[in-house]
Amino acid sequence: MDTIEIQRIVEVEDDNWWYRERRAIVAKEVRRSAADRAGGRERAVDIGAAGGGNTRVLKDHGWRAVAIDSSETAVDLCLSQGIDAYHGDACFLPLASGEQDLALALNVLEHVEDDRAAAAEIARVLRPGGEVLVAVPCDMTLWSAHDVALGRVRRYSRQALTDLLEEAGLAVERLWSWNVLLRPLVRLRRHRTAHCEDMAHLHPYMNEALHLVTALERLLPVKSWPGVTLFARAHRL
Repeated sequence: MDTIEIQRIVEVEDDNWWYRERRAIVAKEVRRSAADRAGGRERAVDIGAAGGGNTRVLKDHGWRAVAIDSSETAVDLCLSQGIDAYHGDACFLPLASGEQDLALALNVLEHVEDDRAAAAEIARVLRPGGEVLVAVPCDMTLWSAHDVALGRVRRYSRQALTDLLEEAGLAVERLWSWNVLLRPLVRLRRHRTAHCEDMAHLHPYMNEALHLVTALERLLPVKSWPGVTLFARAHRL
């Protein structure tokens, strides 16, 4: 992810509907991890942290969190917010083996040419039983200029993501879709435009309307339906 894109994320992520709802999912899963751990909240890593929004969620819930990103700009932005951050590639994390209790890899794997190496690296830094929360864009039928502009290599099917994690020694506990209700709109818009949508320029009313739709989705039994994003929760064997 380039410097301009990271700066755009930092500018919009506190208010933009997509980032707000993704942080809500992260917070819910982080609380679940804390409740499941008899020893309490301990070490966590946010891989591909960008501006550190999700790292802040970890810290707010009591985790000793560190941010890792391949961009020096992202690392500097995290450090400026008081977040421990290090420069590192998803395939070569600057962390010791088996020390992390929780890892986030949100919208990271789709950017990595060798996603198997990245998945194996996630497994390496987790302790046995340690958990990872992964998010990736799903379904190559949604491939568009948006994916190209963001530097993605692929989108994932449910089976492809499951196979990737299991081959790395991670047991998938749950797999679910996100942005199910908005999928028809996303598909229509992305296949009708030759450029990447600029989320920073959303009208406030539209931003709030999209937020309400995704908030409503939390209450509906649609997580097994096709969506725009796939989430997976897994643990190291």
